[in-house]
Amino acid sequence: MSEAITVRRMHFPWAQPLQAWWNPARPEFSQIVNAASLAMPYLEPYLIATMKKARLEITDAALAADVDGYIGQESSHFRQHQQFNRRLAALGYQSIPALEARLKADYQRFAEQRSFRFNLAYAEGFEAMALTIGHMLVEERKALFGNADPAVSSLVLWHFVEEIEHKTVTYDVLEALGGNYLWRVWGLLFATVHVMARTRQGYKALLVEDGLWYRPSSRLAVYAVLLRIFRRLLPRLLRVMRPGYDPREVPDPEWATRWRQLHDGGEAGLGQLDTRQIDALSPKVMAA
Repeated sequence: MSEAITVRRMHFPWAQPLQAWWNPARPEFSQIVNAASLAMPYLEPYLIATMKKARLEITDAALAADVDGYIGQESSHFRQHQQFNRRLAALGYQSIPALEARLKADYQRFAEQRSFRFNLAYAEGFEAMALTIGHMLVEERKALFGNADPAVSSLVLWHFVEEIEHKTVTYDVLEALGGNYLWRVWGLLFATVHVMARTRQGYKALLVEDGLWYRPSSRLAVYAVLLRIFRRLLPRLLRVMRPGYDPREVPDPEWATRWRQLHDGGEAGLGQLDTRQIDALSPKVMAA
């Protein structure tokens, strides 16, 4: 039986105004993250709806409690990303409405036209991918978030600490409701390709508006950060595709465990991590 999943209510002190390049040293990585964030208010309600439907068929009380925790965490995630995305759109990016409309249409189509088993497999595929991304972000936190905006960095890292925490839920639901290896792998492949393709469309559009996309130096910076990311992701994604894969076998990163312990011990500053000391997991001293 897994430990209880904690639903946390976070506060992020957003900069006024928000800077799209919230990591000034890495504008391309900033826009990759921004593009991924645009999906969350559509992707995560779709996952929640899928798990609510699944919960009606679950008879195991422990798994039902895990699903409730999962729904609570994902609800918090998409609401926080909504706030962030509104601030991003307020900066004047003309491409954002079309990007959001495309994402909304995708997830409406999956929910309405695809089978329940497909939606379960997509949910598990996304969560398996998110687990690998969470480990990558924690491992690369200094390179990717060092000296970056504290609120945005804290949003992203909180989100993926919780993705790591609820890593077993969609896997267990798929197993309990008749999923099999082929469905699990198909869900991983489909969700990974879909999310990454939409994210690429997003960051390309944002970088075009920034005037960076067609600069050779910026394009090289995009490829360099993607190479850094995928060097960490690919071995883990391949392990997910093993027939005997179980997310319980994936040990949580120490930093993520310490984050949870700090929060659950009452630390109030985790929405504003000190990114000058991101390795040490130092919350900024909050103004009284």
